[in-house]
Amino acid sequence: MTVDFYGTQPSARTSWRLAVLMGANSRTYKFSLGAALLGYAAQDRTEVTLEELAAPYAMGLLAHLAEAPQAPSSQSLRDSDFLALAKQEAEESTRLGHPTDRLLHAAVKSMPEMVMQKFHNLRGGTQTAHRFYELAGTSSKRIVRLTADLRSMAQGEQASGLRGELDARWNIVESSFAAGIGRSLMEEGIAVDLQTLKITDKLRRRPVTGVIEAMVGFQHGRCLICTQPMGPDDKTAVDHVFPFSLMKRMGGVSGWQGPDLDVIWNLAPAHKACNSAKSARLPTPQELHRLAQRNEAIMQSPRPLRRTLQLSLRDMRLGSGVGAPWSRFLRQVQTFCD
Repeated sequence: MTVDFYGTQPSARTSWRLAVLMGANSRTYKFSLGAALLGYAAQDRTEVTLEELAAPYAMGLLAHLAEAPQAPSSQSLRDSDFLALAKQEAEESTRLGHPTDRLLHAAVKSMPEMVMQKFHNLRGGTQTAHRFYELAGTSSKRIVRLTADLRSMAQGEQASGLRGELDARWNIVESSFAAGIGRSLMEEGIAVDLQTLKITDKLRRRPVTGVIEAMVGFQHGRCLICTQPMGPDDKTAVDHVFPFSLMKRMGGVSGWQGPDLDVIWNLAPAHKACNSAKSARLPTPQELHRLAQRNEAIMQSPRPLRRTLQLSLRDMRLGSGVGAPWSRFLRQVQTFCD
């Protein structure tokens, strides 16, 4: 449940992560809105006009539209749809370096109801504990007031990390929208290229986003080993919580009977120094508890990360779905190490 994720570290950053990482995604509008909000809040703006906010919002969507779909491929777009209009105005807007008047007008008209009323919404009819903006003014002159929580967050030490998490989630979601990806996810999930530290799309064999950027938000921006924040200047690594060497070492004796240790459920962003010091030791009970919490958080997010974890649970015959028993799963993995 999202209340568990929030209760671990109740803060504005956690509310933001709930909205970005765990909200339902039928399109990618909220990611472009989030990026635009962080940009103005970093400038310590207390308010912006809706037209000001609409410009980076529209251009952000155009940049991503050039690379991947921003809605499920099964959706047919009407000519009046904002994404259809954005495609029509993309070439000229890109040439100008700002939205055309037509695209800007469409963004201003559609944003309040299409995305701004929904940004704080979570599943189950609840909302984030913190709000990041308020829409005020008349229909002819709408003002977006940026809250102190948003400004503090956008100017804090984890600001670049939050933007990295948003971009990573955006890339993951748009990949799941691409043609045929839904079918492949149901069968295979996603893969990890540990040489490049990239999450990859198995069907199209292309990198989607960085492992660290995609995962660290579910760990509240903290190293799984020492629990301290992972700052922008920190050297980072991806830790195999259960060391990958177990599969080779124990497989040569009696055959490794456990699950694949080279996949998402067992990979955790960590400080490079912490990862080096841990080396090939088994995880502590505290680390396993944090890993279980992290995996439960991912299970609350939309696919494809969630689907990948469901497949791991299925292979261990422990069931699947939200609220899956990750503590029991990890205890069972530990029995293979004894």
